[in-house]
Amino acid sequence: MGRVGESESRKAGKKAQGYTRRRVLGGIGAAAGAALWSYDLTGAAWRLSGAQELVATMAIDLTVEPPTLDPALVYDVDGWSLIHAIYDAPVQLGAGGALEMVLAESMTQTDPLIWEIRLRPGITFHNGEPLDVASIAFSIARILDPETASQVAGTFGAIEEVEEVDPLTARLHLATPAPWLPSQIAPWLALLPPVYASDAANDFANNPVGTGPYRFQKWDRGSRIILARNDDYFGGGAKGVPIADEVEYRFVLDGTTRVTDLMAGSSQLVAGVPFDEWDAVAETAEVIAQPIVGCAFVRIPTDVAPFDNAAVRLAMNHAVDVDGIITALLGGHGQRLANVFPPQGMGFDEQLAPHAYDPGLARSLLADAGYADGISTRLAYTSVDRADIVGAIAGQLAEVGIVADLEPVEITTFNATWTDPEAAPLRYLTWRPLFDPYTLLSLVVSNAGFLSRYDDPEAQELIDAGAAETEPEERTRIYQQLGRVLHDSPAGIYLWNRTSFYGLSREVSAWTPRPDDWMLPLVVEDES
Repeated sequence: MGRVGESESRKAGKKAQGYTRRRVLGGIGAAAGAALWSYDLTGAAWRLSGAQELVATMAIDLTVEPPTLDPALVYDVDGWSLIHAIYDAPVQLGAGGALEMVLAESMTQTDPLIWEIRLRPGITFHNGEPLDVASIAFSIARILDPETASQVAGTFGAIEEVEEVDPLTARLHLATPAPWLPSQIAPWLALLPPVYASDAANDFANNPVGTGPYRFQKWDRGSRIILARNDDYFGGGAKGVPIADEVEYRFVLDGTTRVTDLMAGSSQLVAGVPFDEWDAVAETAEVIAQPIVGCAFVRIPTDVAPFDNAAVRLAMNHAVDVDGIITALLGGHGQRLANVFPPQGMGFDEQLAPHAYDPGLARSLLADAGYADGISTRLAYTSVDRADIVGAIAGQLAEVGIVADLEPVEITTFNATWTDPEAAPLRYLTWRPLFDPYTLLSLVVSNAGFLSRYDDPEAQELIDAGAAETEPEERTRIYQQLGRVLHDSPAGIYLWNRTSFYGLSREVSAWTPRPDDWMLPLVVEDES
């Protein structure tokens, strides 16, 4: 079935290879209610050439409010949606993990221990400070400063020196090879104006100044953040250009309320449209199901009994009907995973089969491990997660004798208690983007990760080897080998690759979801 009213630019987008994006449109029936069309998107090759006119205002409903607008202290996609509307990084990762330029004209690895960044000329911060190498040096130093207390300081610790080659060119000298460095720079190295940000009186975490497409205007705590279009924006490169004169980011925890906002016209873009609301939304707006390179899983620690026994962790994987949950609760959008490596991401191995749903085998494994009488435990999830999904997982675990009391946790508390021995041992989580697996592996799976309660010597050896390997093919091979170790000695109950479900007003129909899941009010223009 073709798509009604489809623009030529979007037809052209079908020819690209990579992601599948599905929109559900109202007014055309199908067996399940609304019809689905799919086409592929790929990174820098796909551009909107459209006629999306600048709108006066655009309201975006996120799920949670960030605690800060300090880019070194933001660790989730809701926060990054705001950070990268106000700030820019030198680069971003496009579909398939392609390195795309934003503030940088180029970023190249000239040596296993040197990355060189060349900035675009003539760019200024919102306060008039010039963008130059000092901004790179200051922003990196601030992440590394213990007083900042950034949780990603360890990953930037590979940078020993920032050399100023000229006012627009920086060389990052490394202590060890870091082929994964762009995957850290893209979300976290939002460049700061050194003079403004170093003056404590400016309180830049609450009054941010960047180079980004929007300027900070107002923060009504607990309710909204208002941004205004940056009239002097340089054009964004692959990132895109503003779609609105003013943007209101609102924080709406409840999914049904977000849908109500969209259908009433008070919001133009909302996150997390529940599957059972799709048909209603499609009457007046669009639903977009966008695959994201990321994964969902239930973290299982190995530092506490009975989860230190790999047989118990394997039993938990066999106990959960992942495909059934995908069908019933995710509208069929998802692919069951064999480990933490999703399709389209480095390390994915299509030859490795996920654990089969087999409750009988799960009970047998538990009995052989000495837990025939069952296990009692706790499973935490954040207040923004799908309680129905977590409930389904817990219900299926209970059927084989693993009783997990559910603990909904406010997201700030959740993020502060990853390694707390008093917190729930099990935790449901999603992680994206995962173009490069280094961040997830180094933080959550490595025995040295500050979010980790997993330890397997064979896995650790491969994590370290993959982090240092600069040859992409060999690095992929190492991660595929690691994937087999994680399959047999699970770090979690492996679930599915990420899919994000957005609701979009037709007033801003040119807006396109990003493969990193940031909800930025931008349009990517045709560069042809």
